[in-house]
Amino acid sequence: MNFLAELWRRALATQPLPGPQGSALLAVAALLAVVFAWRPVRTLVTICHESGHAIVAVLVGRRLSGVRVHSDTSGLTVSRGRPKGPGMVATLFAGYTAPAVVGLGLAGLTGTGHASGVLWLLVLLAIVLLVWIRNLYGALVVIAAAVAVALVTWYAPAFTLGWIATGLAWVFLWAAPRPVLELLRRHSPGSDSAQLATLTHVHRYVWGLLWLLLTVAALAGGALLMVPGLYGLLAQPR
Repeated sequence: MNFLAELWRRALATQPLPGPQGSALLAVAALLAVVFAWRPVRTLVTICHESGHAIVAVLVGRRLSGVRVHSDTSGLTVSRGRPKGPGMVATLFAGYTAPAVVGLGLAGLTGTGHASGVLWLLVLLAIVLLVWIRNLYGALVVIAAAVAVALVTWYAPAFTLGWIATGLAWVFLWAAPRPVLELLRRHSPGSDSAQLATLTHVHRYVWGLLWLLLTVAALAGGALLMVPGLYGLLAQPR
């Protein structure tokens, strides 16, 4: 009981945020991680991608059969329901937008000063995802990620939590467009865009470009949230 009370207190506590220079430094570090450590970052993005499919599938009334995350960083979400219609379109569309939504959400919520609460929310979402995971590798990766975030959030000094949450937000925001660019460069008959093209008769490139627009817009929005004064700097007359 004391543990739960302490956990609740920490989740509601506020922490200082990195200043504009600190956030810019984290942005650079996150970009380097996306460029030079893509495989582990891609695994996190895949977890997020498949979670997006799963959550939207449940929200639109489909029956979720399970989620798989593979060692090659690919993933699969299987749900049952009508094979056509708005629900299926929404479920397919959600995957590539999910990392951007998570990154933008982290940026916005961390900006309120509740970095600890945001990090514990990520742990809670990972626990929920475990219920849906249907392969050992996927379960181990999700457990490892949840434990790592939980330990850091519990033991790290309070003043560092804002930095950690901001850094994670930058990682997701920078990483979100990369799988979309990879998708646009290659054609896979089973890809989300190919399935959407079959369902809607809208070319797969249109879906890819829409995902790219949304992920880049989320990156821009997150940058404005996490680097105070950036909008004023950009709006200055040249």
